[in-house]
Amino acid sequence: MADYISLPAEKRTEFGKGAARRVRRADKIPAVLYEHGNPPLHLTLPGHQTMMALKASNAVLTLDVDGEGHLALVKDVQRDPIKRTIEHVDLVVVRKGEKFIVDIAVHVEGEAAPETVVTTDLTALSVETEATNIPDSFTVSVEGLAAGTQILAGAVELPEGVTLVTDPEALLVNVTQAISEEALEAELAEAEAEAGIEHEEADDAEAAEGGADAAEGSDEEKSEDA
Repeated sequence: MADYISLPAEKRTEFGKGAARRVRRADKIPAVLYEHGNPPLHLTLPGHQTMMALKASNAVLTLDVDGEGHLALVKDVQRDPIKRTIEHVDLVVVRKGEKFIVDIAVHVEGEAAPETVVTTDLTALSVETEATNIPDSFTVSVEGLAAGTQILAGAVELPEGVTLVTDPEALLVNVTQAISEEALEAELAEAEAEAGIEHEEADDAEAAEGGADAAEGSDEEKSEDA
């Protein structure tokens, strides 16, 4: 489950791109804390500490703003498209017992039966849960599963207090039969035939003739040398 991560925060009084750049140059991150029924609170977060905190998925933060504590869930993180550094963070105030819909990553582990291919159709599941009870991830095992096996979203075991929002009939993992090299070549040939692609025999004949000419030339050179 998600752990609380404490971060000091300062209120911001300057806004705009210029102010945001000055904040980042000071190794800090501009942020906005949203709370239903109250105006948004503009904050500045410590750069390195925030970066480390946001490595955890669905991090729940305890913000200390001028001695006042706020429990917050990360709503959105804006990053530099090239450097991938954090440029801005949106947060939302949460309360114990209040439920939210979040996306939880799904990890597939194990080895399916020989000569099979495992395809993951969903990499995350949407669930409704309390902010203080957010799972870190879900794990699905494909160990020894035969071709033709399908794992649906509804088959994933959820912790108590967590409700699935994703369609339970949604395909999560699909195990199919691996295609042989011969079958692959046959499919390729069929596809080329349907597309009207033909390999002219003349090309092969010219290649063979070229090889024969090269060999004959080599023999003549040997005779002259002799």
